[in-house]
Amino acid sequence: MMEKIFSPETYSVLGQWALGFCKNLLVAALVFFIGRMLIKWIKKLVTKMLERTKTDPSLYSFLTSIVNVVLWLTLIIIIISILGIETSSFIALFASAGMAIGMALSGTLQNFAGGVMILLFKPFKVGDYIEAQGYAGTVKEIQIFNTIIRTNDAQTIIIPNGGLSTGSMKNYSTEPYRRVDLDFQFAYGTDLEQVKAAISEIQQRNTLIVKEPVKDSPAVAAPWIGLTKLGESGVVVNTRSWCKSADYWTVYFYMNETVYQELKSKGFMFPFNRMDVNILKS
Repeated sequence: MMEKIFSPETYSVLGQWALGFCKNLLVAALVFFIGRMLIKWIKKLVTKMLERTKTDPSLYSFLTSIVNVVLWLTLIIIIISILGIETSSFIALFASAGMAIGMALSGTLQNFAGGVMILLFKPFKVGDYIEAQGYAGTVKEIQIFNTIIRTNDAQTIIIPNGGLSTGSMKNYSTEPYRRVDLDFQFAYGTDLEQVKAAISEIQQRNTLIVKEPVKDSPAVAAPWIGLTKLGESGVVVNTRSWCKSADYWTVYFYMNETVYQELKSKGFMFPFNRMDVNILKS
């Protein structure tokens, strides 16, 4: 009975299978050692690239971990394939699991992707004054999923990175200079040249206001004053004063307060909206 089960043909088939399996095992072992060396080399290469681009530390560790996991999964699938084990079921399992996780965490993944884009391309950095998603303030922290800003009245605003990376945003700290645009309304009949002379003297007196064009910043120009509109209650005079970005609010309040106080003391009238009602007698 035993001779029938273990016939010479059976021994031959088993021997061929064992020989083929040993060959595959040796190839798999060789691929494993070479693959492990390649993974180390790729990780070092990615690390140098991240260090060269000065990637944020919070993103740095996460990206290196992701690269490490992906490379090891790829190596394991290759080794399983070399050993003769069907890999399509493993790939299908990974794909379905990834799809299920992606659908469950779609909003979170969107915010994560937005955080990665922000940390990589740096449209703003910590300390910048930005306006986005209906809020304006100074960036205090850039996290993987959210960006935290502090408004001028000391409120803490947490903005998801998904909308922040895809929506419109103003970064007031990118350029070294900003222009302070202000409109002042004066009563009809006011001498325009006297108004311009009085405001110009106020601009020239402030040391924070740029007096001449800046070579490195072509847009920066000398102070400007002009009549821009004939309003319902008076003429509207626009003033433009360039200053360093850090001095914007100082110049803004200085111009508003000084123009109002000094021109009022000189007899210039600041009109207010009014309505004339005519009564007709029948």
